[in-house]
Amino acid sequence: MKDKKSIDQELPYQDAYMAKESAPYYAGKKQGEYTLEDYYALPEDQRVELIDGVFYNMASPLSVHQLIGGKIYQILGTYIGRKKGMCLPFVSPTDVQLDCDDKTMVQPDVFVVCDRDKITRKGIYGAPDFVVEVLSKSTKKKDMYIKLMKYMNAGVKEYWMVDPEKKIVLVHDFQNDNDVKIYGFDAGIPVGIFEGDCQIDFREIDEYVSFLYEK
Repeated sequence: MKDKKSIDQELPYQDAYMAKESAPYYAGKKQGEYTLEDYYALPEDQRVELIDGVFYNMASPLSVHQLIGGKIYQILGTYIGRKKGMCLPFVSPTDVQLDCDDKTMVQPDVFVVCDRDKITRKGIYGAPDFVVEVLSKSTKKKDMYIKLMKYMNAGVKEYWMVDPEKKIVLVHDFQNDNDVKIYGFDAGIPVGIFEGDCQIDFREIDEYVSFLYEK
């Protein structure tokens, strides 16, 4: 696994996903200098993530993105409810103050928090246990490189990247030396933080969204 510095040096595309600084609410600071004060000062219709002082635009997700994320959230919620566990599932947009500092605020597509002390009225203070990002053209490289490193370093235990175009799921098990597995949409994928007792059946999800691929 490469360190963050080496990965950042390989990301010439990174600028394409940064929020433009020409807007009046960006005045006076440069990318890398923004804080949560700037984040909370943004207009309500301006969707961004703040990562290490840099604003990244968040484009409106496609319907397939929303359907997949919603289905995963539903399955997780049903499992946790049946087990009457302490963990809670969340879906975007929910603010996550990932590093417990004033330089980073992300909004994972779907995630699970098992330590309820991290949950506040405004959002989550600290790293979730489990995170799913559904990849899209506008966020794919950010999710696969920048956020991968952020989640790993912040203490997320398990990170899934769901690629609807390639119909694959990359599972990063940070608890076990970042063991990485790749699954197709023809598999039932065990959720590691629940010791595999919960599975996300991507055959069911693929069938659920299949009509979108026929259009």
